Amino acid sequence: MPQKVWHSLPEYQALRALMQSGTTSRAAVRLGLSQSAVSRSISSLEARTGRLLFERDNGRLRPTGEAVRLNRRLDQLFDALDRIDGPLPPERESLRLIAPPTYAHRFLVTQIAGFLKANPNYFISLEVAPSDEVIRGILDERFDIGLTAVDLSREGVKLTPFRVSSAVCVMPKDHALAGRDAVRPEDLHDLPLIALTHRHARRAQLEKVLLAARSEPRIVAEVSTTFAAVDLAREGLGVTIVNPFPIFNYRSADMEFRPFASQISYRSFFVTSDRRQLTSIARAFMRHLRLHIPKDPFSQKA
Repeated sequence: MPQKVWHSLPEYQALRALMQSGTTSRAAVRLGLSQSAVSRSISSLEARTGRLLFERDNGRLRPTGEAVRLNRRLDQLFDALDRIDGPLPPERESLRLIAPPTYAHRFLVTQIAGFLKANPNYFISLEVAPSDEVIRGILDERFDIGLTAVDLSREGVKLTPFRVSSAVCVMPKDHALAGRDAVRPEDLHDLPLIALTHRHARRAQLEKVLLAARSEPRIVAEVSTTFAAVDLAREGLGVTIVNPFPIFNYRSADMEFRPFASQISYRSFFVTSDRRQLTSIARAFMRHLRLHIPKDPFSQKA
């Protein structure tokens, strides 16, 4: 296979300079070369390509059609060289987030949008996953920050509380319990109730509270997310007991939220690796989140 012969960049530079200047003397000044060096480059290029590139016209060199076509083909080369020699673009810092649906679909989407509008050079990827996968993703170092409401302490993982809240009872505005200042466990006896599935630790907590009050609501549906529970309550299926953060800010306009008289409380955590230092963008996003969480009457900063 014949060896590749690379073309001479100085020849192409001489061609472009001569086409822009019109004379070898001006092209030489443009390139910082001697006039004879420019002439040799043009002669070498013509010899190598087998094309007549310039014709003399009253003492002025006039480019031929071959020269014009060759120069046009060189545009991409010199544009690329300009990009290489120009200032380097700022490196985009990236952040990998993972969170369960209750945090991800509404709350985090709004927060990410505000953060990126204020920091257009940043990049964020968001993975939606169950809380146990949040912990696993941080342990495997596939993500920088996770969010969860489940206190799953693991070696190598750091849980940083950022929000605390107490349980609420959520119901349609025309529900019989909507006029009460608070809902007691015994108030739920024989009422239809939408519950979280048993994989949630809060389900067992609620059952203990109801058992102690000898209250037996009728469980009509089980769901895996707080938003699904509240949306079923909005459909008139029953009431539900949930963590008001962050759903209060998205459903309080058309649903009633009442304190649930119990010791059930919730904490929301940032999940980070205990083995590596937080990046600057991770710290900035956590600070942004703390500063821009909408206020609600049932939760507060941790």
